Amino acid sequence: MQHWLELRTALMLARLGTVSAAAESLGVHRATVNRHIDTLETVLRAKLFQRHARGYTLTESGQEMLDVVGRADEMFSDLAGRHHGRSETLSGNLIVTALPGIASLLTPALREFHLAHPQINIEFAASSNLAKLEYGEAHIAFRAGPKPNMPDYVVKLFKRICFGLYAGRRYVELNGQPAAGTLANHNFVGSIELSSRLPFAQWMKTHVSDRNLSLKTTDQQVTISAVRDGIGLGFLSENDVSGDPDFVEILPSAQDWSVAIWQVTHIDLHRTEKVQQFLKHIRYLDSRA
Repeated sequence: MQHWLELRTALMLARLGTVSAAAESLGVHRATVNRHIDTLETVLRAKLFQRHARGYTLTESGQEMLDVVGRADEMFSDLAGRHHGRSETLSGNLIVTALPGIASLLTPALREFHLAHPQINIEFAASSNLAKLEYGEAHIAFRAGPKPNMPDYVVKLFKRICFGLYAGRRYVELNGQPAAGTLANHNFVGSIELSSRLPFAQWMKTHVSDRNLSLKTTDQQVTISAVRDGIGLGFLSENDVSGDPDFVEILPSAQDWSVAIWQVTHIDLHRTEKVQQFLKHIRYLDSRA
């Protein structure tokens, strides 16, 4: 590949932040690092780094360069590992991201993967923010809602999670068991964004007035805690309430109140050995569920 040495230098400078650290890691003189960066910026006709007193940071063009070179470097390392028969001793980083509400569905696979490949550093980002896989922000993402349709994504249905309406046992003790015909007289915990992708949003709009919403939140974990503490009724997933005696079912879970969870990888990294190994653990544990 043309300018691969220069690209490797830029990758190391981006990761380490200073010319001296990059030069030491690559075993070259600092002048060589500077020359490689100058060459790349001339070829690409773009400024890749901002130079300041503490070191170097990437520009927007530099970030685009890093995303491409980083994936290429990772795929080459994976190829080298396969060629030398070292796939059983995988190393490096694996970044997985998912909504906080489904983290417990993934931790068994994370545990088993770590036991099988202890030299891989696992980073699990439990966040509602959508990681940009094309920018290398994660290797594997688990996303809720409509099926992602980015052309460079490999997408597979992970599972569907069903929601039902629940009360906390404390709420029932104070207010009695809510019946389907009396729900308008009860307090609720709901989402601030009822126009969101939540599958029960339309039901909430139709049946629950603003004056009955004791608490609005953007976080499902807050909803779980609020319902448990008796603030109001709320929609919780089967996973949220499984085996927990503090919750009382008011309306059972239904297919109409289900949300699809999608397993998403970028096509460039989908076939790398560590991604495939993690997906294998996901499939195995899912088959036992």
